[in-house]
Amino acid sequence: MRRLVTALLAAAGLVSTALVAASPAYATVFQTYGSGVNVRADAFLSSPVVRTLSGPTSIDVDCQKHGDRVTTSDGTSEWWAHVPALGGYLTVVYVAVPEDKLPGVPECGGDPNPPAGDITLADVQAMFGSRIANPSIVQTGLPSLNQAMRDANINTPYRQAAFLATLVHESRLEYNIREIGDTRLYGGRGYIQLTGDFNYRPAGQYFGIDLIGNPDLALSLQWSAPIARWYWTVARNINPYADNLDMGRVNAAIGYPAGAEDQRRCDSFKSALQYLTGSVPAGVICTRPAKLAGDTAKLTRSQFDSLAKNGSSGLG
Repeated sequence: MRRLVTALLAAAGLVSTALVAASPAYATVFQTYGSGVNVRADAFLSSPVVRTLSGPTSIDVDCQKHGDRVTTSDGTSEWWAHVPALGGYLTVVYVAVPEDKLPGVPECGGDPNPPAGDITLADVQAMFGSRIANPSIVQTGLPSLNQAMRDANINTPYRQAAFLATLVHESRLEYNIREIGDTRLYGGRGYIQLTGDFNYRPAGQYFGIDLIGNPDLALSLQWSAPIARWYWTVARNINPYADNLDMGRVNAAIGYPAGAEDQRRCDSFKSALQYLTGSVPAGVICTRPAKLAGDTAKLTRSQFDSLAKNGSSGLG
């Protein structure tokens, strides 16, 4: 179908000329097809829409980026084209080429070496000691986990400390772990121990995969880290709590009743902060607001956000 669309567009010259700015001279020209195609601020379905293309459009692409999978009747792609003139990214699914990745277009960033800020096995061993029980599995998963952290803007010591402290308690930072003794069909799996059909279903819909029919995808190397990123930023909005050193709200957002585990996770948060910053900042909050003391797992994001707000009704 996409090959047919490509040929028809080329023959008919059905392109729009209303690009908003001149593109770099090194950009490659492609054509989109379909109407109502969204251009987003980043290569994720949760990113804001910056523009919508009303019809087939000529686009100048300077690079492409790996992002969320998009599936249509014409195909599937996890690649997104960066169009400087449109100020954002659009999924390659709606670019009139037969491939799922644009031919001849470099990847955005282009450097095959991992960024200097990536977390290493030595880092997490220094932070969490004996909690890193299977170093080889942790090492195998770290490239995908670091990518998920970049995609989720977990890019400050406070955010990294909260995220890693959470995962080391959820999964020992093992991407393929199944919750011990949990035989439920939708029991805990993966880095963040995704639990319940109320999480498997929306996570699967977000990524275009069948987590309801194949829940073990949640503990695969391909999907474990992206699902953790999805939960941290889409199912919940946890980065702001980390910014405030509020591990109490971080723990509540993960979805389990308050108890001794909260303090254990907060201690791991402090250990990670000590390693990443050289000290434990004043103002770390380990306790939850009273309204978040119960099991918060089944709350929607809006319900959780409402309960987590600071205020005069006992919310801390």
